[in-house]
Amino acid sequence: MLSNMACSLIEHKRINTTVAKAKALRVYIEPIITRSKDDSTHSRRMVFRLLKSKLATAELFRDIAPAVADRPGGYTRIIRTEYRLGDNAEMCLMELVDFNELLKEDKGAAKKGRSRRSSKPSAKTTTTDTTAKKEKTEAKPVAEALVAPEAEATVAPEVEAVVAPEAEVEESKTPEAKKEETPEKEAPKEKDQDKKES
Repeated sequence: MLSNMACSLIEHKRINTTVAKAKALRVYIEPIITRSKDDSTHSRRMVFRLLKSKLATAELFRDIAPAVADRPGGYTRIIRTEYRLGDNAEMCLMELVDFNELLKEDKGAAKKGRSRRSSKPSAKTTTTDTTAKKEKTEAKPVAEALVAPEAEATVAPEVEAVVAPEAEVEESKTPEAKKEETPEKEAPKEKDQDKKES
């Protein structure tokens, strides 16, 4: 069982299994990976004796051994996931450490972001200072924009004053003026009625 699980781990780089099996597999496969760092006929024969698979042995020496050449041990990682539905066994994901692409990208990004402190100002600090000054100058118009609603509130009565005279003109019409308009409308009706009567 351990040799089959070791072959699956080598071929797929990660497997789902129970925690107990994963711990037993770790003890079984770590010495095999350590032996694969020395690519000799004797090492290949010893690894093949434990794995019993030509494909897994070839992939171990071709792909995995160069990737773990600088690692002194700890080639596998066990990540506990959940409990199995049938028998409530504790499940885990066992994977080879150097073949997790997501963690490799995170480490690469972390290495790029590192910087050293120095007492002398460098070109980077001067550029950051100038950008900080630009941001401060750009912040002033933003602050003015925030103050602008108050200015609009002061302008609003003037706008109302400009609009208000038109409203006042309509309201200033006296009832007499309104009556004068209505008789003109009624006058043509009366003429029409006179024509109908005659």
